[in-house]
Amino acid sequence: MIDVSLSQSFLNPKSVAIIGASADPKKTGSRVQRFLVSHGYKGNIYPVNPNREEIFGLRCYPNLTSIPEQVDHIFVAVEGNKIINTLEDAISIKVRCATILSGGFSESGSDGNQFEKHIFKIAKKGNLRILGPNSIGLINISDDVILTANAMLELQNLKKGGLSVISQSGSLIGALLAHGHSRGIGFSKLISVGNESDLSVGEIGKMLVNDPNTETIILFLETLRNSNEVLEMSRMAHAAGKQIICYKLGKSELGKELAKSHTGAIAGNDDAFNAFLKFHGIARVEIFETLIEIPNLFRNKKKAETKKVGIVTTTGGGGAMVVENLPDEDIEIIEPGLSISNLMKQHNIPFNKDKIVDLTIAGTKPEIVSVAIQCFMDDENCDLVVMVIGSSAKFRPDQAVEPLIKFGQSRKPLAVYIAPDAPEALALLHDNNIACFRTPESCSEGIKAYLNTKAPKCLFKKNNNLIDISNKLKRYSTKNLSEKNSLEIFKEIGINTVQHEIFTNEEQAKHFSSILGFPIAIKILSDKFLHKTEIGGVELNINSIDSLISSYKKLSSLSDKLKIEENEKQFLMQKMEKGLAEIILGYRVDELVGPIVIVGSGGIMSEVYNDKSVRMAPVEFEDAMEMIDEVKSLIRIKGFRGLPKADTKLLAETIVKISQLANVKEIKEAEINPMIIKEGQEGLVAVDGLITLN
Repeated sequence: MIDVSLSQSFLNPKSVAIIGASADPKKTGSRVQRFLVSHGYKGNIYPVNPNREEIFGLRCYPNLTSIPEQVDHIFVAVEGNKIINTLEDAISIKVRCATILSGGFSESGSDGNQFEKHIFKIAKKGNLRILGPNSIGLINISDDVILTANAMLELQNLKKGGLSVISQSGSLIGALLAHGHSRGIGFSKLISVGNESDLSVGEIGKMLVNDPNTETIILFLETLRNSNEVLEMSRMAHAAGKQIICYKLGKSELGKELAKSHTGAIAGNDDAFNAFLKFHGIARVEIFETLIEIPNLFRNKKKAETKKVGIVTTTGGGGAMVVENLPDEDIEIIEPGLSISNLMKQHNIPFNKDKIVDLTIAGTKPEIVSVAIQCFMDDENCDLVVMVIGSSAKFRPDQAVEPLIKFGQSRKPLAVYIAPDAPEALALLHDNNIACFRTPESCSEGIKAYLNTKAPKCLFKKNNNLIDISNKLKRYSTKNLSEKNSLEIFKEIGINTVQHEIFTNEEQAKHFSSILGFPIAIKILSDKFLHKTEIGGVELNINSIDSLISSYKKLSSLSDKLKIEENEKQFLMQKMEKGLAEIILGYRVDELVGPIVIVGSGGIMSEVYNDKSVRMAPVEFEDAMEMIDEVKSLIRIKGFRGLPKADTKLLAETIVKISQLANVKEIKEAEINPMIIKEGQEGLVAVDGLITLN
């Protein structure tokens, strides 16, 4: 449920107090008051500064408690213990919201983190909600509430629109505003969340979903805190027909470090984050400008299940650049139909049934452009239309830009790339609800993001069939299970595991080798060493008794060097397995997004190739089949070029089984690496297993 009174006090307060207000226009503390006044705020403004009686013509108060009227929202621009005093005063007069500009909290280290927790406890006890700390404020253009210290608000005559932004970077709020202002794009609200000690991205997002002036929500993230709130926001947004679009730092190692030092939070695994967004129907872009260029693609558009694109251009080179940046296995550039062919013949435009309909200079005319686009709009085999416009967009917008305006209300999306620098043409199209792009790269990314974003998937239902697994895990006292115990758990959830035996001496080794038969593998069995290959703790392809004894002595000596106690010295013997391919099949609880399942290239090279697919866990069978298709190396198990086929349905069922560990709260991570995929009905076999407990 949305707290309407909180939303009112937070986004559209009737009165504002500025703590640390300044009469010096050069100082940051002066900006909030100046911006509120210059942008037409209609509520009451109360500057607070014990050293001033008046600031910019308004009476100044020594503290909050001396203000005679009710205050909805305070902006805090003081440091240290003054913040605590301010919050205590705010609680005493029942202020509902506080935006804290000040830094030096969790982003600065352990002492700052403790201070942040302290002020949060004070605020929570007094029912005071906090934006920040380290927040540059909020900008509500729809209602003329400019409660921010961002210098970009020196801009006047801000355009109102349907885009709302939630950002973990304060300065990027100004950057988005400036980019939008330069091309006539309007915003509703822009909010800097800072460290999110209290009000989070998800909770604020739910307020924006409920906001009639917000049509699209843009997220600029450095990490993900409180994923459950974002989950709820995504469901509400989908139900309300509002799209969420996300840009996130932390994809590169450098980006992760910047995110860590800037926000005091650890950026999560990018593949897991992508899986989270996909599951919850949130679009992701990686080009900054695409954030404000893409929203009209989603606006009131009917989503299709396929990814078929029709392309029209007045500049062949421009059209080719869009296509060059559009590689995606599932996106298909469709061939133009008979109506396009007849149009080109009618106007004597050379046409060889190319997939890109190049109108050339001869076809850059309103009546031709309009009909060409309409042909694709009417084509049931087309899901999205692309128009690329050359130099005419700059000096003759009537030829190829204005004819597009009528398609702004179409239920089928139209993406327009304008090759020259033509801001007037971009603004005209945007004003008419058409997605328009300044670069071929952002146009292509916008197309891919739109076509790859689906409705949120149904939330997982609790599976109570794994209660026995939970009970069994409670008896283990170590964090990491041995490979023997891990394989037993995998076997219990229905995964086929390799034949294996445990031995402690040479005689047992000889005995079990006669049972399993050569070739065999032997390994050190210990819960202290997770990756046995890296320490030399694995001997493979043992084909004789002599080789077995030699390998056993080698591993026994290594156990001594590793200081494994004599009474704990054990070894695992396994039957060597062969197949068509090796994969890694894993499950883990990601620190940011929660349970995920992974399938990818297996064996010791799994980390090198990084060929994998990731989903939120648990998954359905159809999702598991999609995951198999996404792992490029697995093409060879599908009969590629006459190669033997594996049972991909059985593999999908196995992915589903390991993903069900999301119902076992005791397990933090589980991994089979490798799992051997055999031909046809020979099935699959888990060779090496690892389970880590919470």
